[in-house]
Amino acid sequence: MRVRICAVGRLRSGPERDLIDDYLKRFDRTGRALGLGPAELFEVEDKKGGGMRAEAPLLEKAIGQNALICTLDERGKLMTSPDFAQMLAGWRDQGRGNVSFVIGGADGIDPNLRAKADASLSFGKMVWPHMLARVMLCEQLYRGASILAGSPYHRV
Repeated sequence: MRVRICAVGRLRSGPERDLIDDYLKRFDRTGRALGLGPAELFEVEDKKGGGMRAEAPLLEKAIGQNALICTLDERGKLMTSPDFAQMLAGWRDQGRGNVSFVIGGADGIDPNLRAKADASLSFGKMVWPHMLARVMLCEQLYRGASILAGSPYHRV
């Protein structure tokens, strides 16, 4: 199951980019034997500053066709890491070939795009900077694959 992270804004070189690259490499390595991955980051940018309405078509293009859509949104579902791992496994076992995680811009995700989502995930009631949300998602993808692989990375 291919994974896309579709995010508004471009990350420059730095510690966040390094963490994302590291966790995605770990996810690809661990997930391959489990039928998970590869994972790719697709960054979009509305250079005219049109907000979430202008960002929505850019995100939809990045999502790709026939992808299961999971938004990251403060109104989304709170999950434990094992629950997240089981959700990934469930999508894989249902034969979903592509899943796209969507991270909106500063104003969030356009309501029309949110309505198209198959799932919505929250990292808590606090608002996180978008660059950190990306890092957290990549780490959870790796953690989820590690849980499914029976690795000791996740400790209860």
